[in-house]
Amino acid sequence: MPSSLKQLLRVGTRESALARWQTDMALAELNALNAGIEFDIVPIKTSGDKVLNKPLAEIGGRGVFVKELEEALFAKEVDFVVHSLKDLPTEMPEGLVLGATLNREDPRDVLVCNAGTSFEQLPAGSRVATSSRRRSAQLCALRQDLCFVDIRGNIATRLRKHDEGVCDAMVLAAAGLLRLGQNARICHYFDAETCTPAPGQGALAIECRLDAPVIRELLHRIHDERVGATTTAERAFLSKLGGGCSVPVGALAILQSNGTMELSGCIASLDGKQVFRRRLSAPSVRAEQLGFNLADEMISAGAGEVLSCLVLSPPNAISPP
Repeated sequence: MPSSLKQLLRVGTRESALARWQTDMALAELNALNAGIEFDIVPIKTSGDKVLNKPLAEIGGRGVFVKELEEALFAKEVDFVVHSLKDLPTEMPEGLVLGATLNREDPRDVLVCNAGTSFEQLPAGSRVATSSRRRSAQLCALRQDLCFVDIRGNIATRLRKHDEGVCDAMVLAAAGLLRLGQNARICHYFDAETCTPAPGQGALAIECRLDAPVIRELLHRIHDERVGATTTAERAFLSKLGGGCSVPVGALAILQSNGTMELSGCIASLDGKQVFRRRLSAPSVRAEQLGFNLADEMISAGAGEVLSCLVLSPPNAISPP
């Protein structure tokens, strides 16, 4: 262990069971380095965790699950923080950096339905709950006879609401359910051509201060280059489309064995009547430019007007906590 690195590092994380599980996963990677460091986990409640009676789009969308964690970093109350990468805005505050991306679980979205049916088999009029306008916009294009409703809360809360009859089905990220051992609740996986995931979905991100080079070096040792490359392309795509404005777009990059990266993107209007899907490929070393190029292509195809409407449209009412 470098002599300039403290023996005890403080790690910021959200308080949910999933956030703690993800933090434990990241710390297991660091412990495997045998660097002789101990970690103190510091739970932090974010705005997204506190305000459960408003849709995410109304309270700020992207960034509502990271603001307080970043404030703790600036105040030097913690040395680094662990996020779900999809929660982290593409524009990071000056003085903070992404130290590592790692451990990407299945990035797909899934359907949870106690009736055990697939999305296609849901009866007309079924209430399908999701906190994501990206999901509801893409799925509305397939089933305009369904009622998409907003829902908030951690995974356990959402599953409880479903069991209590608040909704007939719900759409969640596969990663969270798989990590919490809730595989049995999944009755249908959406392929990326049906419901393109959020940029970075399923990956972990570790954020730290720019002026902490020794910690940055430590985190870099657990950085997964493949996860870093694919999520760089996805986040570049989102950034070019306005990643700081809670833009509900989908993107998924696949790294081929020959070093080529294929990036798929989707933008859909909330009523499901306009869906833009494009795909581009490039060498993985040009991941960021690939994301920018795909965004430019979609804007040229007419997706810019849909994006403007998405940003201005009001969110749906949500279920009580």
